[in-house]
Amino acid sequence: MPEPLHIIILAAGAGTRMKSRLPKVLQTVGGRPMIQHVLDIALLLQPAKVHVVFNPGAHEVRDACAEYNIDWAEQAEQLGTGHAVQQAMPDIPDNAAVLVLYADTPLLESEVLQQLIDAPCDGLKVLTMKLDDPTGYGRIVRDEAGQVAGIIEQRDASPMQLRIDEVNSGIIMADASALRSCLEDLASDNAQNEYYLTDVFSIAQRKNIATAAVVAPEPQDLAGANDHIQLAALEGRYRMKKSEQLMKNGVQLADPARVDVRGQLKAGSDVFIDINVIFEGDNQLGDGVQIGPGCVLKNCQLAAGTRVHAYSVLENMRSTGACDIGPFARVRPGTVMASGSKIGNFVEVKNTTLGENSKASHLSYLGDSSIGDRVNIGAGTITCNYDGVNKHKTVIEDDVFIGSDTQLIAPVTVGAGANIGAGSTLTRNAPAGKLTLSRARQVTIPGWKRPEADKD
Repeated sequence: MPEPLHIIILAAGAGTRMKSRLPKVLQTVGGRPMIQHVLDIALLLQPAKVHVVFNPGAHEVRDACAEYNIDWAEQAEQLGTGHAVQQAMPDIPDNAAVLVLYADTPLLESEVLQQLIDAPCDGLKVLTMKLDDPTGYGRIVRDEAGQVAGIIEQRDASPMQLRIDEVNSGIIMADASALRSCLEDLASDNAQNEYYLTDVFSIAQRKNIATAAVVAPEPQDLAGANDHIQLAALEGRYRMKKSEQLMKNGVQLADPARVDVRGQLKAGSDVFIDINVIFEGDNQLGDGVQIGPGCVLKNCQLAAGTRVHAYSVLENMRSTGACDIGPFARVRPGTVMASGSKIGNFVEVKNTTLGENSKASHLSYLGDSSIGDRVNIGAGTITCNYDGVNKHKTVIEDDVFIGSDTQLIAPVTVGAGANIGAGSTLTRNAPAGKLTLSRARQVTIPGWKRPEADKD
């Protein structure tokens, strides 16, 4: 039978170079903590168990991973990566295979990890990278047979070893019993006085335990982040990977470097996305959807043919047919737009259904409303839905015309085919098919003079 796979994720690092009160592994890439990316990749490998080594003082790490089924191992003292792995080993059986990952490497690909898992070696294996500039990385030292004789950290390497361009990614795969045997012999006689996990390879050589290395095809995907400069580089790489995936699926991007996908985005054919657009959460775009520049979409479902014009912000809304939104529109949670409907510039909509071919073209607020088909909402219209304690609903039936600068004091219903005169304030229901208006009579005061400023 195949060995059960146990994955250890190292997440106890303080990340002092981030200069942040937030633990390093909770710094975000693509809108999510780095550790969540790594956990998602780990779960794709279908492990028997995932073990996360964390600093018990950083309770935020456990809180951020509450949705995952994790065995937590505490590393109270920061004594190096070898020491960190030792904290998780007591809960791993000898017949297991162990994969060690790092919580600050969010760009990992499960296919590359699977190559490491499948590589023929029943001892210790390491995922390596070939770099033009290997500065800062541990060098892979191989013996004549090509096995890994040791991994030498930059600060401990000789001038000749520093010329080696194959470097350590930190990711290792091992037979649990072999790894446990090597961990028992770790020493801290190095420049940092720490227990390096990398030393298990030289120990394995002395114990005649087989070792091997697998070279990763894309070194950029194995990068971690120790400061905000490196974090920004990860963000850029993540952005490009998401953009490339979208373009391969037929999406046209005005500039792949200026689209941020911070979550999941599913898009149909002939979708166009302009520059500086941000997608958060789970978004779905139907065929032919167009997104203008500077828009922000969060958890939206847009039907085929929907157009979102520049600088609009949409959240938890959906369209059921081709419609127009924006520019400068804010569409808030609970909004549903039917085919042919329009929410125009400087219109805010919340918890409202907008029927077919109904339009609010500019400068209005529509909250907690049910709007029928073929309704025209004039500029400056407000549904006054909140009385200071409770929310109330406004119902506008089919074929209604609402004049400009109208206030609808909810709860109120405007019957089908009604017309509401501009400048009205409705406090009672408006009957169907009638003109309703509420205005003070216009009066001109004879002999009136404009006040003058005091001359003193």
